[in-house]
Amino acid sequence: MTETNLPAPARPLATRKADALERLTTDIDAWVSTASPDGVPYLVPLSFLWNGATLILSTASRNPTSLNLQASGHLHLAVGGTRDVVLITGTAQRFTPTQEQGDTFAEKTGFDPRGLKATYPYFEVTPVRIQSWREANELDGRDLMLDGQWLV
Repeated sequence: MTETNLPAPARPLATRKADALERLTTDIDAWVSTASPDGVPYLVPLSFLWNGATLILSTASRNPTSLNLQASGHLHLAVGGTRDVVLITGTAQRFTPTQEQGDTFAEKTGFDPRGLKATYPYFEVTPVRIQSWREANELDGRDLMLDGQWLV
């Protein structure tokens, strides 16, 4: 907001995409939302690694997020605050990271699930839809990606 409490002008779509990619590259945590097979929602903050095309997450195997992802593979993620948010709708698959992926995840997030006693599976999240906005003036055209394809 400016000193007059008016929102900054809406960013062009290409700028919004660049800002969203910067946030995905530099932010460490996301709010991850899943639902159980019977529709019970679950929301948890998790660290993530963006590799330029997908996100990598890890959570305890008995955590509702892990169980929900293994059951349905569907999730929503929110990165950033309410006045500068990137929302991702995606699909997740459990996978075994390479040594390099595990090392990069641990380096970026400060969390290395590979050495823990409990099982922490990794999930690779493929974005299907990505949205981004800062203020109400960016709600129109908030979609950056639809059906897995960038719009810019």
